[in-house]
Parts: sequence; structure tokens; C-alpha cells
Amino acid sequence: MNIPTTQVYPVIWHEDRVLLIDQTRLPSEYTLVEISRCDDMVRAIKTMIVRGAPAIGVAAAYGMYLGAREIKTENRDAFLTHLEDVANQLRQTRPTAVNLFWAITRMLKTAYETIGPVEELKAVLLKTAQLIQIEDLQTCQAIGDRGLEALPKTPDQLCILTHCNTGSLATAGYGTALGVVRSAWRQGRLARVYADETRPRLQGAKLTSWECVQEGIPVTVITDSMAAQCMKQGLIDAVIVGADRIAANGDTANKIGTYSLAIVAKAHNVPFFVAAPLSTVDFELPNGNHIPIEERHPSEIYQIGETVICPPGVEFYNPAFDVTPAELIAGIMTERGVVTPSELQNFQLKQPA
Repeated sequence: MNIPTTQVYPVIWHEDRVLLIDQTRLPSEYTLVEISRCDDMVRAIKTMIVRGAPAIGVAAAYGMYLGAREIKTENRDAFLTHLEDVANQLRQTRPTAVNLFWAITRMLKTAYETIGPVEELKAVLLKTAQLIQIEDLQTCQAIGDRGLEALPKTPDQLCILTHCNTGSLATAGYGTALGVVRSAWRQGRLARVYADETRPRLQGAKLTSWECVQEGIPVTVITDSMAAQCMKQGLIDAVIVGADRIAANGDTANKIGTYSLAIVAKAHNVPFFVAAPLSTVDFELPNGNHIPIEERHPSEIYQIGETVICPPGVEFYNPAFDVTPAELIAGIMTERGVVTPSELQNFQLKQPA
């Protein structure tokens, strides 16, 4: 296996196509997938070749451009009608991650507001997708640095527990929750990362640990059910997770298992933080009860690789996300600082119309 440099970029625009790190093959195989059509990007998002809310948003933005490039008309109105179809196709890939919808809306808004021939619209869409990618990288670096302000102030280095994968692979290249971990490591404040394995797809065991190894960050993988015991033993100083969608009141949807982790942290007086860009906040949703929760195929539960681990005849329930109530969250680490859930409304962004 060819090991890349420590700076990982899951979505790369190269010449006339998108290159995606195939995250379904990590950590055993580092493979790049070439995407030159919108249909291929839709499939890559659905099958989680690319995953993580910010990375999905970047991928969707490029998917919008690839779809626009395939539209064969010089008529502006006809082009915009077809572009709406492209947007709808991408919207149906992952229902929970708000960054997907935010990026699609921004791309559509750009197309409608750009004056000029269709070819110029297509060129502006590509530039906008590239700008979304650059902005996300800068945003995550700011989250990492600003998030340090909220971590416990102790003379000793910290041990941080995280869930799922929220690093370079899940963003444009730095990370949200793992970006805070990365910043802490670079400033000498981190002793170790504890990574929940994150059943059923094992993103923590496969991806978070892989990223830590690339950068030389000490990492210990635990099963999801071991978090309480680790906290009881005093091994964990703070928990930092990412988010796929945050409601206006601070209720946060993240990878399944996050809610129970927050309850355990509360019981052991361990501060529980969410790290996410402000674009992940859906100010149109008053609370987490309105966040759509994606359900995925039961094979993710009953099968590991080619091995079936459950007997015939059992039934399965496989929600990909859960919602952590705002009252369990000590702070939300954003690019504009760390806020309590109740302070989110003061940071409301103007979303694309």
C-alpha cells in the first residue's frame, strides 16, 4: 500500500475530473476513484466512497458542476431547468447531512445570479465549487484553533475521546472534531486520542485511527461500549464529536452512538463538545425532532466483510444517526468561536436563498 503524506485531501479537482479517496477501502488499501460524471458522484456519495458532512458538501458542489457540464443546451432557461434536475438527483443521496443541501443551494444560487452565456455559467460553477472547498479547509483550521479555547485547562496533556471520523477524510482536508485534536497535538496539549470504533461501519476503527497513524498521533481504539469504563477510570478528559446537522436550539445529529456517548459523559462529568462549521447549523429547524434520520441497509449490521454474523430470521433496525439534546452539550466549536447551544442564534449566517 502506498502511504500518502500526512495532509489528506479526500476530494481533489484534477484537470477535468474529481479524484476521491475511496474510504470504503481504507485502511487496507489507499485508492483514488476518478469521477467525471454527475451520476458517478451520486453513486460515490450513496455508497460512502466519500463521507463526512463537509466532504459530502464539497463533493456535491463538484457534482453540480459535472452535471452542468453534461447539459447540452445554449438556452439559459433550459439550462437552469436541467440544473434543477441535477440538484434534485444529488439531494436524494444522503438526507441527514445539511452541508449537502447547503452546497447544492449555493451552487444553484450562483447559477441563477450569473449573467452571461451558458458556458460562462458552467465556468462560474466550477470556480464556486473550488471556492467552497477552499473555504471549508480554512473553516476547519479555524475550528481546530478556536476549539482549543474550550478544552480543560490542566498542566498535563489531554486525552480526548472522539466518535466516528471527523478528520481530513470527512472534510476538505483538516477536520472538525479531529481538527481540534490535530491542533491540540501540534500545540503540545494532547497526550492521546481514544477512538470509538463506531459500529456498524467502523469509521473510528478504520478511518480515525488511520488518520492518527499518518500524523503520528497516539491513538487507542475502543469499542463503543467501552467509553463508560474508560471515563470511570479517569482516562478521558473531554469528548469531541462532529455533526451532520445542528438545529437552531443546538440539538445535534451525528453518527449513531453519539447520543449515548453524551449521556455517559454527563454521568462522569466529562465535558462533551460538538465541533462543526456554522454551515452545519440548520436555523430553519427549531429543534432536533425535525432532523431527518437516514436509515441504511441492514447488511451493515449483519455482515462484516463477506462474513454473516447473525442467524437467519432476525430483524434489523439501522439508523445511521441519532440526535443529542442541546442540554448535554457543553459547547459547540465553530470557526467563529466556541458557543453554548443557546448562543447559536447570535451567530446565524445568511444561508443561500
